[in-house]
Amino acid sequence: MKSLNSTKLIIISFAIILLGIQSAFCEYRVYQYYVKSTYSSPKDKTQYLVTSSLDPVSYVTYHGGPDTIEVDLLRTWTCEGYTGSSNELCDSPLQEGKNSRGVASEGVGI
Repeated sequence: MKSLNSTKLIIISFAIILLGIQSAFCEYRVYQYYVKSTYSSPKDKTQYLVTSSLDPVSYVTYHGGPDTIEVDLLRTWTCEGYTGSSNELCDSPLQEGKNSRGVASEGVGI
């Protein structure tokens, strides 16, 4: 009888844990940078826009260090979801407020 009660307790505890796991959600931060090379060639001085889930320090380190590139943080935002398996990053809230012509919708401040 005592082992039956402990078995029920274990099953109920396991079910509660599983329900808690299903309600959990992931969140990540997205960064948008202007990236440019630190080399002196005119071709290398062209800036380009990058959107990444790497923070500024990690981005610079991953792409060769401060002797190779420099980044200017433009904006950052948080997204819900999972970025594994090469899933795309979510759009900026500023982009979500624009219509098909790239003009901000009414009531959305930019």
